Amino acid sequence: MPEPVKPICVLDDDLSVLSSLQELLESDGFEAATFDNPEKFIAYALEHAVKLVVLDVWMPETNGIEMQEKLRLLSPGTRVIMITGREVAAVRAEALKAGARAFFVKPFEDEVFLTAVRDALGEAASDASRT
Repeated sequence: MPEPVKPICVLDDDLSVLSSLQELLESDGFEAATFDNPEKFIAYALEHAVKLVVLDVWMPETNGIEMQEKLRLLSPGTRVIMITGREVAAVRAEALKAGARAFFVKPFEDEVFLTAVRDALGEAASDASRT
């Protein structure tokens, strides 16, 4: 019996983005857990295995790069997809260099995003089968 798909976590300070991404992910058969507060997400990640998180780059309390660094220490196997409302080439380069599987500027195409989600989860499954 295949392992149930764990929820995909989404961390963004914009509630409309959280709602839209949750709806999009669930429309494609994924379970989504949304967070508008970085501390609540970290508390969740400490208690649950997180295969994939979608991180907003620019948030009031922190930024996606800092969250990516924390996750690398707490949960090295967690895959990251970054999203942002404003493109900064240096931030994109830093996120991808630190291991983000994809980087999207809002608004983005739903199908391209879902393909990146499927690819990131596929990589996570491949890593698990190698251990």
